Formats: sequence, structure tokens, C-alpha cells
Amino acid sequence: MGTDEWPQWLGPGRDGVWRAAGVVTSLEETAPRVLWRSPVDAGFSGPCVAGGRVYVTDFVRKTGTISNRASAAEPVTGEERVLCFDAESGEERWVHRYQTRYSVSYPSGPRTTPLIHNGRVYTLGTDGHLLCLSAESGEIHWSKHFPTDYAAKTPFWGHSAHPLRFEDTLVCLVGAEEAVVVAFDLEDGSERWRALKASEPGYAPASMATLSGNPTLLVWHPESLNALVPSTGTLLWSLPITARSGMSVNAPLAVGQEIYVSGIGTKPTLVRVSDEGDRASVVWRGGPRKGITTSNSPPLVHDGILYGVDTQGRLIASSFETGEQLWSTYKATTGGRGQQYFTAFLVRHDEHFFLFNERGELVLAELSQDGFSELGRTKLIEPTTDTYGRTVLWSHPAFSGRSVFVRNDRELIRVSLAER
Repeated sequence: MGTDEWPQWLGPGRDGVWRAAGVVTSLEETAPRVLWRSPVDAGFSGPCVAGGRVYVTDFVRKTGTISNRASAAEPVTGEERVLCFDAESGEERWVHRYQTRYSVSYPSGPRTTPLIHNGRVYTLGTDGHLLCLSAESGEIHWSKHFPTDYAAKTPFWGHSAHPLRFEDTLVCLVGAEEAVVVAFDLEDGSERWRALKASEPGYAPASMATLSGNPTLLVWHPESLNALVPSTGTLLWSLPITARSGMSVNAPLAVGQEIYVSGIGTKPTLVRVSDEGDRASVVWRGGPRKGITTSNSPPLVHDGILYGVDTQGRLIASSFETGEQLWSTYKATTGGRGQQYFTAFLVRHDEHFFLFNERGELVLAELSQDGFSELGRTKLIEPTTDTYGRTVLWSHPAFSGRSVFVRNDRELIRVSLAER
């Protein structure tokens, strides 16, 4: 994959960093330069970009009522779709459809971003439909359905953990008995290994880290943080860290020998792994002015500072080593006061940060231990999902080709961020 492609959630390095030249260093409040618009339907999933094409998933409702609230939903039926568009023109290239039935909270479509590798696109739907399709034609190579193939119960909030590629396997949170996590062969979908037992899988994507010099797979389910050998699924260590209502949310974030986790009802926690890599212990747990209680918005670390948006919409800077909060602001997010589960996505470009908030605004800023300095903002797209008495946009953007790709429940657009 090219360095200016965005082939998966959080980009090519899965680290929320955009590595591209010729990108704007300020934003104007004038209307953004939209290169194209293409229709899509409902979904929380972000787009990905590779090989001159853009991929995204959505949901077309047939029966039932979509109500985005934190309660059990009535069954909703329809079809999930995998859509492919030309990155230059926005022209639709192909669509793959399949029927599905939701009985989840927030039944507004798929949650996970497609993953592109070696000419194939891998997608995971809300009810556990895992697909491997030709990136060129949409032809299906193999598929799984977690409730059917593994007797796995779909989580209350739907399958939300973005699949992770390690070498020639695809690692997914399946949530079956003694198979919380399963590694599938990329080529034919056969099971390579399964591991871990828990009452439910949670929502935190698995992540990769280098610990004690070795590649290590990190899986945080609602009962514990776990380190595994990624080629075999062998458990290296497990540390109890619980999450309320099964809501382990953020992917474990590793820097050196330390790992940061946060979720709903979980105090932000920093864990240190032993030099031998065979055990882990808690360094600090969050509290008032300590750590960042992140959920919908994945945090980033840069120069020893953790940046993230908490569950009330505050953009916060915190020391990664100690958890001490250095500053906080609502300027880039709500504009003034807390709003429950206000969501904004951070992506770093060189020494600047792009922040895409749930209002559809793109904010460019400098972030440091000293504070937040805005370099401009522009409204990209309208939010379309009703929840908590407001309209929101909870879909992670993609950055590629000196552009940003964003979607709501009506359209996918490409907006130029090229230096003029």
C-alpha cells in the first residue's frame, strides 16, 4: 500500500497518522472544495481508500424502525452493502449486497471500516457477517457469519471491533465460547486459531504492539487486557481490567512497554509490561484531572502526550507517563459545555492535527503540552443521525490523495485538502 493510501481504520500504520506532502497548513471558513459527492445509505463505518478506489459499507432498511437510543431495539431488517467508488470521479464501480437482521441498540448500519490488502477487501457487518471480496470486482471469495458458524451472540451494540491484519491472517473479535478472538486465513477464510474466554467480546478492536522485542497481539475484552502470540494465539499474560455493561471500547494503545486502555465505566488505565514480556501491572488509574475517559474517539500519543476527547466532549492533553492532565478545552468540539458522548476523531499530519467532530466540522490545530491553538476550521458535511437530542456524525474519516473522505447517512464526499 502507498503511504498516501488509507487502507484501513486509522490509516496505513493503524496509528492515526497521515503521511503525505502538499497538504494545507490552515483552513478557511469558506465552503470547502468538494471534488465529488456519491449517494450512500445509513452507517457508522468509515471509508477506506486504496488502489484508486474508495470502499464503504452501509445499511438499507426494509422493515422496522431505526431508533438510536441506549436501549434494546425492535428487530430491523434490510440489506448491508459494500460499495466501491472511483477515488477520482466518485463514480460507483460495484456493490455487494446481502440480507441481514438487526436486534441491536443503534441499528443505523455497520460500524467497522473495511480493510484492503493484496487486492481484496474485508468487511465486518453489525450482525457478524465477515466477508472477503475482490477489491476489483466485488466478487466474493469467502464469508463467515459469527452467529451461524460460531454460535456467537451479537453484542448489544453490534459488532464494532475493526478487523486487524497480521501477516497472512485476519484477526477478529468473534465473541464465541472460548473464542473471543479468532484468526482467519486471509486467502481462504479457514480458522488458524481461536483464543480467550469471556462473557462477551466487548467493542475494542485488537491491536498490535512490539513488546520486549516481539510482535504482540493485544485484546481487551470487558473482563481483562490480554497479550497473545499473534501467530498462534498463545496467551502470554492477562490482567483484570473490567468495563461496565461490556463496553471495553478503545483499542489498546501501546508505546514502548506501556499500554493505555479506556472504556465506559473503566477508569483510564496505564499498564506496564515486564522486560521479559510475561506479565503486566498497573502503573496508574485515572481520576479527577488524571487520564482521559475516551470511548467513541480513539486517543493518540505524540511526544509523550496523550490527546483525546472524553465522554463529555472535552479535548484533553494528558501526560502518558503519569496521567496528569495538562489542559482541556471545548473549543474544537462542543464550543462551550459538555455533551454526552460527543465524538471527534483526531488524525495527526506532521506537527499539526486534524480534528473531525460530530458536527461535520474539520478543525486544523496545533496541539502541545502548552495548549490548543486553532489554525482554522471548515464545515464539510451535515450530521444526519439523531441521538441524545441532537444530530451527530459518528464516522471516522479517511485521508488520501491530499483529500479527506467523509460520509453521513446520505452521501460520501471527497474534499480537497491540497495546498493551493
